[in-house]
Amino acid sequence: MYLKKVDGPRQVTLPDGSILSRADLPPADTRRWVASRKALVVKAVLYGLIGQAEALERYALSEEEFGLWRDAVEKHGEKALRVTTIQKYRQL
Repeated sequence: MYLKKVDGPRQVTLPDGSILSRADLPPADTRRWVASRKALVVKAVLYGLIGQAEALERYALSEEEFGLWRDAVEKHGEKALRVTTIQKYRQL
C-alpha cells in the first residue's frame, strides 16, 4: 500500500471522539455545497487537518465565503449552513 506524502496530519480526532481524515473531505471538484460538506471543510480547518489557504485553493472558495461558513458554525452550529435557514441566523 502506498501513502501519498502530505503536509500535516492524515487524520484528526474531533472533540466528540470521532475521527476526521483527508479521505472524508469532499472532492476538490465539488460544485454542489450542501451543509454537511461545508461543515466538513470548516471542521478540517478548525481542527488542523488542512490549512485555510489549502482549503480555499482546493475548493476555489473566497476568504469571505469561507469566513461566513466558519462564523456560522462557531456561533450557531452546522444547522446554520443550511440554505433554508441562512436568513434566520445571518443577523443574530
